[in-house]
Amino acid sequence: MDSIIFDLDGTIWDPIDTVLHAWNSSIQKHSQITNELTRDDFTKTMGLQMQDISRMLFPNVSEDFRKQVISECCLTERKYILKHGGTLYPNVEEVLNSLAKKYKLFIVSNCEDGYIESFYGYHKLEKYFIDYENPGRTGLSKGENIKLIIKRNNITNPVYVGDTQGDLNAARFAGIPFVYAKYGFGQVREYDYAIENFNDLKAIF
Repeated sequence: MDSIIFDLDGTIWDPIDTVLHAWNSSIQKHSQITNELTRDDFTKTMGLQMQDISRMLFPNVSEDFRKQVISECCLTERKYILKHGGTLYPNVEEVLNSLAKKYKLFIVSNCEDGYIESFYGYHKLEKYFIDYENPGRTGLSKGENIKLIIKRNNITNPVYVGDTQGDLNAARFAGIPFVYAKYGFGQVREYDYAIENFNDLKAIF
């Protein structure tokens, strides 16, 4: 193995409280949306791309209005994350520092352009990662973005670490092993390796 590609939400950190505050502050400007979003609402969307998230969270508005709201929410979200960050899982930086000495590290997440940059901006972890990708920047699926990272960085034997069925599907699409982060947001029955916490990565690798 020469590299590790990470999912972000539910794998490296839990951003939900920050994101929830940002989105609720944004949607309260629109009378068409009457309910505040909850942590449970966001947990159910983890691993999905933004168009699917928007349909789940705002099912009763038009497609055009939904796109407008999502755009506003994502802009507010990036600003909030850059200022407040999220909750890193225990020992994340220590483990990344250890792994980066032996492996090339990457992030592929189903997020909008600017989200990973905001994560880097607050938590200062970009020094451990060589490259990253997301559908907000490429318009591609997670599996396609994993393949793009592999090709762009000339890596030959990577694994993908994630916490949802979508992460498993992406790893299988890319033809690489999947490490299931059992502490995250999703439920996955099939995997090549499993970890109970982020620190377990040191035992596997």
